[in-house]
Amino acid sequence: MLGVVLASTLSWGVVSAQPAAQAAQSDDIYALAQRWVNDTLSQQRSELPLRMEVEVGQLERRLTLAPCAHVEPYLPPNMRLWGKSRLGLRCVQGPVKWNVFLPITVKAMGPAWVIKGQVASGARLVASDAMVMEVDWAENNGAIVANQNDWIGKTATRLLSTGQAVRQDMVKAAQVFQTGAQVRVVAVGVGFEIATHAQALSAGVLGQNAMVRMDNGQVVTGTVSDERTVKIVL
Repeated sequence: MLGVVLASTLSWGVVSAQPAAQAAQSDDIYALAQRWVNDTLSQQRSELPLRMEVEVGQLERRLTLAPCAHVEPYLPPNMRLWGKSRLGLRCVQGPVKWNVFLPITVKAMGPAWVIKGQVASGARLVASDAMVMEVDWAENNGAIVANQNDWIGKTATRLLSTGQAVRQDMVKAAQVFQTGAQVRVVAVGVGFEIATHAQALSAGVLGQNAMVRMDNGQVVTGTVSDERTVKIVL
C-alpha cells in the first residue's frame, strides 16, 4: 500500500533552459534564479517522498535589462513553487530600477497510484484498477490520493484512462442506498450497542451523514458505514 512516507531530505534534479542572448548579465540572472529556487525548495520541510526538478524558462527575447549590481529574486503574491509558476526578479541596486517575471516549472516526482486500463464514469474502483508508478505530483492542481484505502471503493467522477494518476477530483464516495430505502440503524454507546430498522430520508453515501426515520417517528442523523447500515454514536 502506498502511503505518505517521511523523508528528511529531498533530492534535486535540475533541468536548465537555454537563455536568450539579451544583456551581458543574462547568464548571471538565470543562474541566480535557479539557485534561489533550489535553495528555497531545499529549505521547505516535506513529509512526501518527492524528487524536485526545476526548469527555468526564458525572459522575453526582445527585452534588454539595464545593468544592475544587485538583483533580488522573489515569489509574486498567490504564486507557489509547484507546477508552472513565475519568479519575480527586481533590480534593487542600479541606475535603473526594473522588475521582470521569469517563467519556471517545478516538478515533484514521486510514487503514486496510476490508472491501468479504463474505469467508466460512476464505476466503483477496485484494487486492480491502479498500480504504483512515478509521476509528477505538480502536473495539475488536483491533489494526489496517496493512500490506496482512500480511493478503493469510491466511484469515478469521469472516465478514467491508462496513465492518469489518481487525484482527489477524480473520485468520490460511493452512494450505497437511495432515499426511502429500509436501512439498519446501529446505536453505539459506552458498553452497549442497539440495532433497529428505519427508513432513509436522504441518500446514503459511505462515510457521510444520512437522516433516517425510526419506527416511532423520530428522525435522527448518523454516519453511513456500509451498504445498509447507519451508525449513531450516543
